[in-house]
Amino acid sequence: MKKPRSRIQNLLSLNYHRKRFGGSAIEYSTCDHDWQAMKNQTIHGDTLAYTHGADKNLQSHLDNLKNEFVGAPELNYHHALLIVLIRRGVNAQDNFKQFERLWNQEYQFLTTSLNTRWLISACDTFIDHSQDEHLKALLMNAVILINTIKLQESERFLTKSSDNQPNEERLQYLQQSRLSLFDGVSGFAVGTDDTLRNMRWRLDKLCQSHSLGIIVITVFNRLQLPDSDTVYSRFRQAHNREKTSWWTN
Repeated sequence: MKKPRSRIQNLLSLNYHRKRFGGSAIEYSTCDHDWQAMKNQTIHGDTLAYTHGADKNLQSHLDNLKNEFVGAPELNYHHALLIVLIRRGVNAQDNFKQFERLWNQEYQFLTTSLNTRWLISACDTFIDHSQDEHLKALLMNAVILINTIKLQESERFLTKSSDNQPNEERLQYLQQSRLSLFDGVSGFAVGTDDTLRNMRWRLDKLCQSHSLGIIVITVFNRLQLPDSDTVYSRFRQAHNREKTSWWTN
């Protein structure tokens, strides 16, 4: 398996320096911003548009990225900008300190205001740069959750299995028999199974051990929403045993 580039390999890479070029001209120091004011200021623009891929020119990438936050609080874009600077190695140590301080002070606002894409980017950033091993292990839960959903839903798109209605014969089989998957793992008894409820109990207990565990719980809750259209939300709609429900209303 290919390993991440070492610091020396990065320093010898022309592409690495190209992605960082101009970073020193972006004045985003820890003392120049009023986070309270930024929560009440909105990013202006004509159309909200998500980026796909990353422009090698840092300023161009940041300009494109800003379109993702049209109509959103300015603090949301500031958070994304810090992540970009950290990932591209622009004053990474100081920018991560600001990023860490931002989350410790504004985690309630950020978990409510940021979409799931940027919550996972925040988790990745903590995992890559934090010295808190407990926090890194905790936030890895959210990353694994979303990456599993991305794989599963992408496969559903590729195989064109868009019909969300379960096959009644197979549903009865799942509820009455053991579906063998791989290496001793069995299938999920849709409608009655207590697996996700028990997982949720364990997740809640673990996440209560750190204030930023709220990120994991927020991500997990969003997967259950009907308009998310994920395997979690579809199985929630098919669940009929209240005793083993795993979501919060």
